[in-house]
Parts: sequence; C-alpha cells; structure tokens
Amino acid sequence: MEARTIRFIRRGEVVSAGNVPPDRTLLELLREDLGATGTKEGCGEGDCGACTVVVAEPAEPQASHGPGGLRYKAINSCIRLAHSVDGLALWTVEDLQAADGTLHPAQEALVRCHGSQCGFCTPGFVMSLFGMYQNHVCQGRPVTRELAQAELSGNLCRCTGYRPILDAAQQMAQLPAVRVDEQRLAAQLQAIHPAAVEDTASAGAAYWSPERLDSLLSLRAAHPQAQLVAGCTDVGLWVTKRHLRFGQVLDLTRVEELRRIARVADGGLAIGAAVTLTDAFAALVAQRPQLKAFGERFAGLPVRNSGTLGGNIANGSPIGDSMPLLIALGARLVLASRRGERELALEDFYTGYRQTVLAPDEVVARILVPVPAAGEFLRAYKISKRFDDDISAVCLVVRLVLDAHNTIRQVGIGAGGVAATPARARRTEALLLDKGWTEQAALEAAASLRAEFQPISDMRASADYRRQVLGNLMRRLWLESQGQAGINLESLRLQEVTG
Repeated sequence: MEARTIRFIRRGEVVSAGNVPPDRTLLELLREDLGATGTKEGCGEGDCGACTVVVAEPAEPQASHGPGGLRYKAINSCIRLAHSVDGLALWTVEDLQAADGTLHPAQEALVRCHGSQCGFCTPGFVMSLFGMYQNHVCQGRPVTRELAQAELSGNLCRCTGYRPILDAAQQMAQLPAVRVDEQRLAAQLQAIHPAAVEDTASAGAAYWSPERLDSLLSLRAAHPQAQLVAGCTDVGLWVTKRHLRFGQVLDLTRVEELRRIARVADGGLAIGAAVTLTDAFAALVAQRPQLKAFGERFAGLPVRNSGTLGGNIANGSPIGDSMPLLIALGARLVLASRRGERELALEDFYTGYRQTVLAPDEVVARILVPVPAAGEFLRAYKISKRFDDDISAVCLVVRLVLDAHNTIRQVGIGAGGVAATPARARRTEALLLDKGWTEQAALEAAASLRAEFQPISDMRASADYRRQVLGNLMRRLWLESQGQAGINLESLRLQEVTG
C-alpha cells in the first residue's frame, strides 16, 4: 500500500514523517519514530491520560478561539491515528520549556504546588494544563476549581493527590505569561495544509482524508472495505487492544459538510457527523442547559476532543451515552451515499448488537435534533462505578412535555446498558402519554421500566442491579420535578469539600 507522508508543526518547525502505516498510532509515532518519550503509554485505551498531547488547528467559524483563529485540543495519542495530525500543530511535554530553560506556566505551577508526585502521569497532566492555559488563561478567562476538575477529568492520578494539581491549574494565570505566536503558526499551517484527496481510482492508497462530502461518498463507494474512522476513540482500541490491522483507512474528520453545526428552520439543530463530542454537547447545552453535567461526564475531555457524535452513533455500542439522550430528544439521522440521502429515527438505526442499517457505501451524515418544546422537563442520568471518565452501567434519559394542567403531552425515554442496542422505552412512554404527572404515575413508570428490559450481568453491573436502578431513576425524576435538590453528586460543589 502507498503510505502518504504526513507533515505537522512542532516546536515551530515542520516535521515530516514518511512511510507511516495507516493504522499506526500517534503515540507510536512520537515515542518510537521521533523519540518523544516524555509522552507515556498507560492504559492504551484513552482512559488514563498519560499519553495526552495538544494539537491546534484553525477553528471552525462557530467555535473561533483566540485572535489567531486557532483552537487547541488536548487529545489521547494512544488511540489517535498518526495520519490524523497531518496539517496540524502538535505539542508534547518536551516542547513547552523555553530555550533558556524557563518552564511554561503549566509546568512551573505544577512544580510550585508539588503536583508531580510519582511522576508517571505528570506529562499528561502538564499537557491538559497547557490546553487549559491556551483556551482559557490566554483568552483572559479565569480557571475556576470546577473548570479545572472538569477539564482534567480525563487524566488519572495513581497517587490520588488531585488537590495540588487543581491548585496548579488555578495558579497558572499568576505566573509570567507565555504566548504562542499564532499569526506565524497560522501561516505555517496554511503552508502545509494537506491536499484534498479526490482521486477515487487510487487503489494503492492507504489513508484517505477527503475535504468534501461528494469525495467521501465516492471513496466510500469505491473502497467499501476501507476502515471508516472519525476521532478513532473506538477504532483506536481495536488497534491497541484487539491488535487489528487496517490496510486502508477512510478518515471523514476533514469533510467540510460534516464538520458543521447548523440551525434548521424550526429552530432545531443539524449536527454534522464529524463534529466533535465537545462541540456537539456545547451546542446541545446551549439549547438545554440542564445537560451540562451529563455532557461533561461523557468520558474525559481528551476523548470528547477527538471523538465525534456521528462516530459514537455509528459504533452502536449499547453503553454509549449519546444515543439514549438523542433517542429521548426524538433525534433523527441522515444517511448519505452517492445514491442520495435517507432519514430515519435514531432508534431505528440499530438492528442488533453493534449492527446497523448502514449499507456498505453509506455514511452517517448528520443528526437532526428538535428544538426544546414549551413545558419540557428533561433529565439525563448516568450511573457508573467512577463518577468521571467511566463507562455507564445504566444510562437513562427522560423527556416530558407537560401542559398547563400537568398532563404529559409528549414523552421520550432512551436507555443504555439494558439491551443489546441503545433502546427506546416504548411501553413506558405509552403508559405515561396523556396521563397526569403525579407520584403514582412515576411509580407506575418505574415498574414498567423494570419490566420492559432484560439486561445482562457483566463486570459493570448485574442484571438485577440494572433493573432496580432503572426504577430508582424514575423515582429520582419525580423528586427533581418537584424541586427537590441535593440528591445527586452533580449538585456537590468542590469548594464545600476542599475549601
């Protein structure tokens, strides 16, 4: 196979790497090819954050960051394919220290606050702090305790000493400022911008990264055997854990039409399949602020910065958190191929465990999310062993639309972790529709939910536990609808514990 040379900016210079296999990870490229061993391999699955690096690219119009129009993202290099950084700027922990030996504020703050501890996870924390510095401190925005906790949730400290690391995050702004020359960097990125791949006849190619939807669809039709990737937060695990090899890769993350978030005629959202989870949840939270805590608990920030909403949907995991939410919201998918587009409800996309209706020449193009209705009451619940950066044992999202008489006029219930696919609780929806929203109705819905699904027992939870939790969450929904607060961890303020 023809291995395309990739180029990226590091330390202000162009780095060229040739003969890179299509399924080589960025971590392998850094450690084994470039000798950047400061970046550590911990879990190999994007869970611990020891491999964190930062990339920058020109920002999308809807997410412009900074005067240079660059956006910085902390990402997991262990599950990110090396070819995906072609045309980007990249920083590893070796790149932050100044030529005279002066430490970057992200490093100096960690030293002053005694946050390095055993040191294995430290490079990853430094890089997440660097991303936070670029996106907040350099933009004049304060780093609060809550912000630091949320944006460091993808980094695990095995010494359990998070307090000095959080202290360091807040102290960065007090140190002498260090600025990236964004004007120069933007010019360098423009100079190395990879040529769009339009040649569908190149059967010997190994990695395609088209920039237009029509090119993507032509490539998909011509090479249905190529592995389709977006942020690689799932496919990366197939490489690192299952040791699968891919001779050809089709990357959709540069397709302009799939990177957009648009407002449709009725006020709802059309979210492109290649929009990152970070940006997709930001758009959803802008319309429904109550989803903020749920969005922040979807993995850690580095995973959300790489992973895409379309990729999470297409992967079809029954414990993926975005699908129960979108099912409850009544979202619909648009699938595209050279033959045209078709639209269907999200819950109808799945036919079995990790099986979908996608034809070999189709891709998920965009997700249509309706505008919030008047009288909408929405709650999204995630139950997991670890509060941050963990996979759900049970996910339940309930959307009720109540009229002036407290009667349920619309209802949407999405559930994850309780069936072979993300599921819609149709029987419980039918039970609640056109009923008054009362405690008795909530109890009946709880019993219905427990009876509607037959979950399995696995390492995350037993079947009995999952059924019990489903009903308990409906009880919690009732209590929250009556204004009861302080009954969940989301309401806990970090200062109350550490202050």
